[in-house]
Amino acid sequence: MKFYKIAELPHKEVLQGITLKSVHLQNLMVTFVTLEPGAVLPEHSHEHEQISVVISGTLRFSLEGEERIISAGHVVCVPANALHGAEVIEGPCIVYDSWNPVRADYIIKK
Repeated sequence: MKFYKIAELPHKEVLQGITLKSVHLQNLMVTFVTLEPGAVLPEHSHEHEQISVVISGTLRFSLEGEERIISAGHVVCVPANALHGAEVIEGPCIVYDSWNPVRADYIIKK
């Protein structure tokens, strides 16, 4: 299928208070992430390039030792293998993430 409604996609909890929905092609993935108030995404890295777009809420986002407060309209470009993490300051937060290559662990079967 090539047409989706975000509200109807199946979801998966990846960490406490952090759920996502996803769509993907062969080489590109988009995840629709909800972070509940108080949710923490511990610092981590991965082989994937990631572009995060904040749709709503406010996050404290760290990227390679630099920390910023970001909210709706902010975009963060995370290179492959870069150390990064986030904490919800005001939420819930909605973030849309683009990925290359596709994250197999974020593919959700119906």
